[in-house]
Amino acid sequence: MRFIDEAVITVKAGDGGNGIVSFRREKYVPRGGPDGGDGGKGGNVIVIADDNTNTLVDYRFTRRYDAKRGENGQSKNCSGKGSDDIYLSVPIGTTVIDNETGQVIGDLTEKGQELLVAKGGDGGLGNTHFKSSTNQAPRNATSGFAGELKELKLELKVVADVGLIGLPNAGKSTFIRQVSAAKPKVADYPFTTLVPNLGVVDVGKHRSFVMADIPGLIEGASEGAGLGIRFLKHVARTRRLLHIVDVMPIDGSDPVHNAEVIMNELDSFASELADLPQILVLNKIDQVPDDELDELCTHIVAELGWTGMVFRTSTLTGEGVDAVVYHLMNAIEREREQEEEDPMFAEAQRERFERLELQVRENAEAQREAYRAAKKAQRDKMVDDWDGNDDDDDGVEVAYAR
Repeated sequence: MRFIDEAVITVKAGDGGNGIVSFRREKYVPRGGPDGGDGGKGGNVIVIADDNTNTLVDYRFTRRYDAKRGENGQSKNCSGKGSDDIYLSVPIGTTVIDNETGQVIGDLTEKGQELLVAKGGDGGLGNTHFKSSTNQAPRNATSGFAGELKELKLELKVVADVGLIGLPNAGKSTFIRQVSAAKPKVADYPFTTLVPNLGVVDVGKHRSFVMADIPGLIEGASEGAGLGIRFLKHVARTRRLLHIVDVMPIDGSDPVHNAEVIMNELDSFASELADLPQILVLNKIDQVPDDELDELCTHIVAELGWTGMVFRTSTLTGEGVDAVVYHLMNAIEREREQEEEDPMFAEAQRERFERLELQVRENAEAQREAYRAAKKAQRDKMVDDWDGNDDDDDGVEVAYAR
């Protein structure tokens, strides 16, 4: 299944049914009064979070969703039947945005959470409602109200406690395979993961957290290079980042420079990202001779000016991996407990993630606008180049038309 984390769809709630004009016509009941019923309510469009899906691929193929209209009213003061609501299932972690106004309608971060995105129209009134002492035989009714029509943008961000970041081939996929049941592709040749992978890390009885393997970033990702900003946004919902650095890159590059590339990309894309708690993991220590390992790791940490936690691991052999996992679990548990016990801390955390979400969304949209502007300039230049006359080498004039 293709991993699709963005989709634009159009939803139309059902229109309300019409009220009707009707009069009682019964034997032995002279001058029967009005008995026109009201129209039924149109169906709503509701988005619901479902943990059985992890992609928005379905919404790339079907882009229009319409709820049914309510039925018209009936005689004998019978109201028309209301239409059923329609439910659109999306993965947990989906943000629903009004594509015309840019307003965030809501975030779906828990299983079964529902979000009303388009309200069905109310039914019209039958002529019974217009009866009065001076108008005992009203012949007017109202039409049903139109249901809401909206163009929605669905954005999926993985919901995880820990995000794995690093250059391609740093060992992120192998790390998540070591500690969870996730099975991203790994091999003994260089390549980069193309989709985020989620894994649940079990740390003893009733202790677990969710880890996300974010696809490999490269220099210039915040400006659209490589996979660009497409997956960089997924780190926005993590509590902390696990920065994995290959201490012995296969291409002979400098591990210090490689680590700085990722830090710079995070800061360039959204400064709030760089402020997330980070842990440095010096990986692939099995590739370094024992007598050189201490010196190399000390050099990397010193050159980076790193003052936080540092771990040394070999994701191939599993060396040092458990220490990282237990440290993460303890830190996450402390943070969860503090959020439960301290409302001010919980509110500060919520506000921080809201700022981060907003900054990530604004920067992503700015990058898209810049990309569209660049493509337009490129097309305009091509048109200008072809819109005119040109002379070939033998002096024959060649005319190019659009």
